[in-house]
Amino acid sequence: MKQSFVRLGLRSLWRDVRAGELRLLIVAVALAVAALAAVAFFADRLQSGLQRDARQLLGGDAVIASDNPAPADFVAKAHELGLRTATTATFPTMARASDEQGGAARLVALKTVASGYPLRGRVEVATAADQPGEAAADIPAAGTAWADPQLLAALEIGVGDTILLGDSSLRITRVIVMEPDRGGGFMNFAPRLMMNEADLAATGLVQPASRIRWRMAVAGEDDAQVQAFVQWADARAQGGPGGEAVRGMRVESLDSGRPEMERTLGRAEKFLSLVALLSALLSAVAVAIAARGFASRHLDDCAMLRVLGQSQRTIALAYTLEFVLAGLFASLLGVAIGYGVHQLFVALLAGLVTTALPAASLWPALLGVGVGLVLLVAFGLPPVLQLAQVPPLRVIRRDIGQMRSASLAVLVLGVLGFAALLLAVARDWTLGAIAVGGFAGAVLVFAGLAWVAVKALRRGVNDQTAPRWLVLATRQVSARPVFAVVQTSALAVGLLALVLLVLLRTDLIDSWRQATPADAPNRFVINIQPDQADDFRGALSQAGIGHFDWYPMVRGRLVSINEQPVDPARYEDERAQRLLDREFNLSYAAEQPPHNDLVAGQWTAGGAGGASVEDGLAKTLGLKLGDRLVFDMGGITHSSEITSLREVDWASMHANFFVMFPVAELPDLPVTYLAAFRAPATPTFDNALVRQFPNITNVDMTATLAQVQRVLDQVIRAVEFLFGFTLAAGLIVLLATVGATREERAREFAIMRAMGASSQLLRQVQRAELAGVGLLAGLLASLVAMVVAWALARFVFDFTWNGSWYVPFGGALAGAVLAWAAGWWALRGVLTRPVVQTLRQAMD
Repeated sequence: MKQSFVRLGLRSLWRDVRAGELRLLIVAVALAVAALAAVAFFADRLQSGLQRDARQLLGGDAVIASDNPAPADFVAKAHELGLRTATTATFPTMARASDEQGGAARLVALKTVASGYPLRGRVEVATAADQPGEAAADIPAAGTAWADPQLLAALEIGVGDTILLGDSSLRITRVIVMEPDRGGGFMNFAPRLMMNEADLAATGLVQPASRIRWRMAVAGEDDAQVQAFVQWADARAQGGPGGEAVRGMRVESLDSGRPEMERTLGRAEKFLSLVALLSALLSAVAVAIAARGFASRHLDDCAMLRVLGQSQRTIALAYTLEFVLAGLFASLLGVAIGYGVHQLFVALLAGLVTTALPAASLWPALLGVGVGLVLLVAFGLPPVLQLAQVPPLRVIRRDIGQMRSASLAVLVLGVLGFAALLLAVARDWTLGAIAVGGFAGAVLVFAGLAWVAVKALRRGVNDQTAPRWLVLATRQVSARPVFAVVQTSALAVGLLALVLLVLLRTDLIDSWRQATPADAPNRFVINIQPDQADDFRGALSQAGIGHFDWYPMVRGRLVSINEQPVDPARYEDERAQRLLDREFNLSYAAEQPPHNDLVAGQWTAGGAGGASVEDGLAKTLGLKLGDRLVFDMGGITHSSEITSLREVDWASMHANFFVMFPVAELPDLPVTYLAAFRAPATPTFDNALVRQFPNITNVDMTATLAQVQRVLDQVIRAVEFLFGFTLAAGLIVLLATVGATREERAREFAIMRAMGASSQLLRQVQRAELAGVGLLAGLLASLVAMVVAWALARFVFDFTWNGSWYVPFGGALAGAVLAWAAGWWALRGVLTRPVVQTLRQAMD
C-alpha cells in the first residue's frame, strides 16, 4: 500500500525518535549549533552596543584631534553647515591638596571643557563618592572642578575641599561617575580632573612645549552635513582649500574611528571562534559516522518498503523530510542552549562590557538554524539517500544492497558548502582558513598514513611467536583496511581538535599571564632631570627597590629618511601619518633591553651612528636595515643607520621605545630620565618621592594592573567554559566512531565464541585493537596539532609558541586511553550477549 512521503516521513521520524536512532545525530548537531550560536549572540550584541555607543565614545558625530587648537576656519565651517561644536583639551599634570589637608600630590589627567560638552552621551556626577550618579545639567562652573573618586581618595579630600593646580586653586563640587568620551591612552590611566576652559589660562600650565591634546567635536541632526564636514576637514588638514596643511591633526568619525578593543579581548574572541569552529568540524565528523550507521540499520526496512510498492522517490523524500525536521529540532535546541551560554559570557566578561548591551537580533538564531541544517544535510543526508536505492530482492538476499561510498560530487559539494559557511562564521579569514584548511589537509594526511600503518601492521606481527590475542587483533584490523583507515582518521580528527585546544589554551593563557606578571612595574616616573639621577636612584634603593627600568629619554622628530625629507602626506596609512606628525620618545643604551627581542640585524654595543627600530614602526613606515634616519632633537640633528629591528610588546609594563641608539652616551642632547619599578607597599612612598623631587611626573599603574588581571581572569573563565563544548563534541566523535561497528563486532565475536574462543581472549583482542587504533590516531593527531597550533599562534593570536617533545607521546597515550574508554562504553554488552541471539539476528 502506497503512502505519501509526508505521512511516511512523519511516521519514520516518530519511530526512530522513540527507538533512539536519531539521538546521536541530534546531540551532535545541537552541540555544534550551541557553540556557534553562543559566540554569534555575544558578538552580535557586542557589535550592536558598539554601534549604539560609537558617537558617545567619540564625543560627537566627528572629532578633530590635534596638537594645537583647531584653526578658526574649522569652527566657522561647522557652524556654516549647521553643526554644533564643543572643544576639550586634555593633558597630564600634577595636582595636590593644600598643606592644611596633608599636601598629598597625584598625577591627574586634566580635561578642560566648554559649554555644550558633551555633544553626545552624558556625564554622570554625584555629590559624594559613595552616591549614585545623575546626568550633569551643565559643565563645571568657573573656579570649580569635578574629580574622579580615586583622586579624592588619594589626596584624602572630598567634595567642598580645595585642590591646587599650577598657580590656581579650585573647589571640588562634584564626583565624576561616568565620562562617555574618556577613551584610552597613557594620559587617561591617571584619575580625571575636569574644569572649565575659562580657568585654564590662570593655572599657568600651558607653556610652549606643553603636550596638550585638543579635540573639537561636532554634532548635527543631518548625517549628510556631518559627512560633508568630515570630507572638508580631511582635505583642509592636508593643505586643501583655505590654507596650509595642519600637522599633528587627524579627523575621527564613525567610519574612520577605531574601536578601542583590548588586545586580550581580541585574542579571546578569536579563541572563542576557534573553539566554535572546531566544535562544528567535530560534529560534522560525528554526523557523517552516525548517519552511515543509521542508514545501515535501515537497509532491511527500505527493502520491505520497496516490496510493498513504495517508489524510490517517495522513500528519498520521506527520509529527507525526516532529517530536515530532526535537523530543525536539533538546531532550535542548539540555538536555545547557545542563547543561555552567551548570557554566561556576558556575565563572565562583565569587566570588559561596561555598559548594558542591547537585545540580540534574529541573525545569530537564523545563522544557528542554517548551520544545523547544512551540517545535517551535507554530512548526514548523502548516506541516508542511498536507502531509496535498496533493491526489493534484499528481502530474501541479504548480500545485495549494501551501503556504498557516497558520491564524490555530493560529498565535495557538501564539504565546500559547509566550509564556506564556517569561514563566514569565523569573521576572520586567516583563522577560518587555517582551521578549516588544516582539518581538510589533516584528514588526507591521516588517511594516507593510516593506510601505510595498516599495511605494515599485518607484516610486522609474526603469527607464530606473537601472543594469540595480538594476532587476532591484527587480523581484525588488517581484514578491513578501508574501515580501519576511516576509523583511525575519524579518531585522529577528534583527538586533533582536543590536543590543539589543550596546547593553545595552555600557551595562550600563559602568554596573557606573562604579559602582566604579578611583579610587573606599577610606577612610571618621567621628567627626572640629569642632576637628579643619582639622588633618585638612591631614593629607590633606600626604599628597598632593587630592580627597575632606567632609561634616558629624548624627544625627537623624524625629519628625513635616506636623505629624503619626511612628508606625512606621501603615506596612505593613517597610522604612518600620525606617527610622522608627532615627536618620538627616543632613548639610548649600550646594552640591548632584556625585554626586547631582535628580529633582524645585530645590536652592536657602542656602535656610534647606529639605531635600533621597533619592528612594527619599521613595517608601518616601510623602513629596513641600512636605511638612514635623521632626527631633530631640540634643534640638534642626529643621523643614524638602522642596524637592528626589535620586537616590542607594548602590552608589557616595561619601558619601551620606538627607536633606541646602542650607545652609552649622546652628549649635548636635551635629556630627561624615565624609571619603571614596583613600588613598596608603604602608603607614604609616593608622597615622599614627589616631595623630594617635585618636578617629576609619577604615574601610579596599580589600579590599571589590577583591572588587567581581573579582565584576564574573566576572559580565561569564558574560554574554559566554551572549551567544554569541544570536549563534548570530541567525545561524541570517539563514541560514534567506535559504536559504528557494534553489530559487526558482535557477529564476529559470536562466531569466535561458537568456535571456542574464551571471553577473556576476546576482551584482550578488543582492548588491543581499540588501544592500537587510538595510539596511532593520537600520535598522528599530536603531530598535526603541533603544526596547526604553530600556524594559529603565529598568524592569528600573535604570540610565540614552541612545541614540546613530549606532546606526540602524550597524545598517543591519551588517544589509546580515550579510544579504549569509548570502546568500553560503546561496546559494552557485546561480549555478554548470547551467541545464539546474535547469530539469529544476523540471519533475520
